[in-house]
Amino acid sequence: MARKVLVVDDEKLIVKGIRFSLEQDGMDVDCAYDGEEALKRAEENHYDMILLDVMLPKMNGFEVCQRIREFSKVPIIMLTARSDDMDKILGLEYGADDYITKPFNILEVKARIKAIIRRTSAEHAAGSGILESGDIKIDTESRRIFVKSKEINLTGREFDMIYLLVKNPGKVYDRDDLLKAVWGADYPGDARTVDVHVRRLREKLEPNPSEPRYVHTKWGVGYYYQP
Repeated sequence: MARKVLVVDDEKLIVKGIRFSLEQDGMDVDCAYDGEEALKRAEENHYDMILLDVMLPKMNGFEVCQRIREFSKVPIIMLTARSDDMDKILGLEYGADDYITKPFNILEVKARIKAIIRRTSAEHAAGSGILESGDIKIDTESRRIFVKSKEINLTGREFDMIYLLVKNPGKVYDRDDLLKAVWGADYPGDARTVDVHVRRLREKLEPNPSEPRYVHTKWGVGYYYQP
């Protein structure tokens, strides 16, 4: 089955180029040129991936990403024309799985898309079952997580991180190990990406994020899960 991708950018030449390249690889591509149209398409269709520009008319990419996260865990890659860390960190804070800085190489875009789709597909194929540890229950097939029977809505990267930690309770992962395990060895980001996701996980999972019960810090080393 062809993978379905939504490409969102107000620069039509960029959209046209990405669409052509992805369709050459056999993907089914939808396009949107402003934030409201992007949100409407995401609500009405199932996508395997969304490429989302930050600077959009009507509703910016951060707002669109945040709204999509209210109803979907679809992987989202943010496209930003600015190389400063704030845009990247904001994208992750609002629920993006990855980011690419413009101008970009289309081969990098395709590689990132394929890596995320490959990872999520493999997890769906091999991950049938339930993982339970303490208050946390993870359905690996549907990629759903529950804390004390309450479902928690996580992004794809957040799910991958907590799944890795819960599957290996007590094992301390340093930031570089987590970056490689969750984002891949070739990911160009840095350790701050991990810190942002850990903070978001705690805000969603922990009764009191400032005194974590599940995701703990080993000072000077990294992070670990304790049931």
